[in-house]
Formats: sequence, structure tokens, C-alpha cells
Amino acid sequence: MIVIKVGGSAGINYDLVCDDIALLVKEGQPLVLVHGGSHETNVLSEKLGKPPRFLTSPQGFTSRYTDAETLDIFAMVYAGKMNTRIVERLQKRGVNAIGLSGLDGRLLEGPRKASVRAVVDGRQVLVRDDFTGKVERVNVALLRLLLDHGYTPVVSPPACSTAGEAINVDGDRAAAMIAAALGAKQLIILSNVPGLLRDFPDERTLIPRLAYGELEQALSFAEGRMKKKVLGASEAIAGGVSQVIFADARITRPVFHAMNGAGTVIER
Repeated sequence: MIVIKVGGSAGINYDLVCDDIALLVKEGQPLVLVHGGSHETNVLSEKLGKPPRFLTSPQGFTSRYTDAETLDIFAMVYAGKMNTRIVERLQKRGVNAIGLSGLDGRLLEGPRKASVRAVVDGRQVLVRDDFTGKVERVNVALLRLLLDHGYTPVVSPPACSTAGEAINVDGDRAAAMIAAALGAKQLIILSNVPGLLRDFPDERTLIPRLAYGELEQALSFAEGRMKKKVLGASEAIAGGVSQVIFADARITRPVFHAMNGAGTVIER
């Protein structure tokens, strides 16, 4: 079992990712695909006159400010356009994919944060109207039911709060929870860079291997969205996943190359 997370940044080649997934599924490799949609969400937000706003935590992690209106836009892109189009790509390639948001069947569940602490103009503030949370439970029975009947799950946020609300959650950390819950051997996180770079955006500074104990130090130089990916990797390995690989979603056979050590390989 492997779990693949493909990001939502500009430059990702979803056709190449789906080509590779189709080959793996036809070879009998069970897998779950988790996807993002950040770039498309930003584009739609601008078109709708609701420019994206981001919050930076005191620890340096960046997240999307998600009020009720932004949550609607987020759902339109993630559980709507992105999920549908990825499922369509896989169906065209002969994969019986089924699209799910984390809200469906409480697939991804956790508490909504009562408030979010952020740094604004050098001051720490509490943001209380934010629909975000953290995945604490995965409906493994639902995923196994689908996998056992020949379906390939394609999963996206939003998740389901413990009170039944739709909440924005980080896709990389959600994928880490899914991988741990399924007892996956590998979690492959694909994005628009070849892996973890010591000096972003210089791709010549790719770090080919990292030990689990080095992940905390990696947070000090990981840039932007890569910080959350590093945190997700740490949580996945702590949850029992043998190996996490950060790899390039812009190349031919991205999953195959990642499974065979391309990118940044992290293991205990």
C-alpha cells in the first residue's frame, strides 16, 4: 500500500501523474491519491473578488485564512473542479477512481480550531472566524471497503469537524494521517520542485536523503509550503510509515521514480 499526495501549486503536470498511477494500478499496486488545489483556489478567489489571504503562525507556518465565503470557494475547487478532473483523467486511463472529500462519510475528521494565532504587523493576534482544523481520525473502514472492491480513492479536503462542519485542513498532513492509518509502506509527496531544497529555489541544492531525526532541523530552512510537508513527513513516520519521499510532479513517471529513490527520501 502506498499513499500519494500531489500538490496544487502551479507547474504540476497532472497528466503525467495520472499516467503513472494508471500503470501502477494496472500492475496491481493498491494506492490512495490525495490532492491539493491551492493555485486554482487563488485564481478563482481573485476572479470572484475575494483575493486570498494567508496567515502566518508564530512558528512560521503559513495557512489560508478560511472564513465562510472562502470555504465555499475552497470547496468549489478542491471537492469540485480538481477532484472531478483528476478522477476524469484516471477514468480515461482505465482506473476505476472514486472521488471523495474528507467530509464524505467523515473520511477525515478532527476538531475545528476555536481560534488561530497569527502574526500580523509584528504582533500576535487571535483569529476566531476561521474554519480550519486538524485531522485526528481517518475512516479507514471506508477506504478499505473501496480498495477491496477495486476502486482507487481520490481524496481532497475539506474535512469534517467533530460537530459536522466542513473545515479546511492541510492536505500534506491529511495524507500523512491516511498513510499511517492504512499502514502504508510509503507516502509520496509530489510538488513542483524535485524535493527538499537546502537553498530554495536553487534545485542544485536538493537533499537526497534525510533521517527522521533531522526533520526538526529541516524546518529551519524549508520555505513556504515545504514547511507543512516536512511536518507531515514527521507525523507520517511517527505514525508507522516506513518511508516518506518528496518528489517532482513535473517529470515522466514521477511516482515510479519516487518509489525508487528519486527526490528526498526520509526514513527512520
